[in-house]
Amino acid sequence: MSKELVDALDALEAERGIDRSVVVDALEDALKAAYKKQYNTADNVEATFDDKKGNISIKQVKNVVLDDDLEDDETEISLSDALALNRAYEAGDEIRFDVTPKDFGRMAAQAAKQVIVQKMREASRQAVYNKFAEYENEIITGEVDRQDSRFLYVNLPGNQEAVMAPNDQMPNERYHMGDRIKVLVNKVENNAKGPQIFVSRTAPDLVKRLFEQEVPEVYDGTVEIMSIAREAGDRSKIAVYTHDGDLDPVGAMVGQRGARVQSVVNELAGENMDIVEWVEDEAQYIANALNPSEVTDVIFDSENDRAVTVIVPDNQLSLAIGKKGQNARLAARLTGFKIDIKSESEAAESLAQKPSDDTPVDESEE
Repeated sequence: MSKELVDALDALEAERGIDRSVVVDALEDALKAAYKKQYNTADNVEATFDDKKGNISIKQVKNVVLDDDLEDDETEISLSDALALNRAYEAGDEIRFDVTPKDFGRMAAQAAKQVIVQKMREASRQAVYNKFAEYENEIITGEVDRQDSRFLYVNLPGNQEAVMAPNDQMPNERYHMGDRIKVLVNKVENNAKGPQIFVSRTAPDLVKRLFEQEVPEVYDGTVEIMSIAREAGDRSKIAVYTHDGDLDPVGAMVGQRGARVQSVVNELAGENMDIVEWVEDEAQYIANALNPSEVTDVIFDSENDRAVTVIVPDNQLSLAIGKKGQNARLAARLTGFKIDIKSESEAAESLAQKPSDDTPVDESEE
């Protein structure tokens, strides 16, 4: 058993990346439990496994007490008996006695097997968790396995299963077994059943990571993605910025003849991408966010610093609002402002109806 265990430890560490100390600790716990069960002893035993030589030892630990205080021979030894063993002992010391049975290797193998297997399974789960926790908020390519009423199941590298909830699935996509898809690892949990990995195709960060793969300037930080507002499968708005005055950040994202942005669009099954420039001037940023509509004016609400009224040409009103309000909705989420859009004629009419400060007031006589 001893040599087999040493060989097993070597294999587990080399082939599966499981720390041998984890298995050794589990084995020692199992050996202690096996000995206590077999010999019905107190808790004062220690089990030691030498993971280099494969030797197993069981030691009984006894506290040295004054002769008159001796109460339990199983856990205590009198000072006079201790001094007979070694003149250096004092009351309060601990003495370890080797009580390893000659045939304990066979008993230990039987009694410890289940516990060791369990501990190795836990260690293996922890290794999987640690591996995929490093991928959290990153893109990984997987293969669609199956689908039920709760999840879409995706096989990740290493034959590790991940789950995709319905709200993480693209509404314009149909998944089939064997499809290879890029997903964002958005959460990794380690529970009693083992690691559970949650992935998404709808998370805004998926768009960011895809552009990092396609645009070197985003990957190296020359172009920064400042904000993303997304309605997955339909349309995303992305605000970008660069400190490099000689670089057009929007152009870098789009690429020559639209090649870079088209790669992202293709990966996301035709999802439209509106890329706008982020600027410090909030009024200009809001106007940029409403692209492709033109903006005449941006008026900030004096009572709410996160609300604005945007004035657009009459013929641009529908474009600014977008189909079912999508353009305005995404612009509001992108900028963090509540946006009320009015045409120039609506704004002029509202202004005409607003009482002027110069309008005379009819005061009744007392």
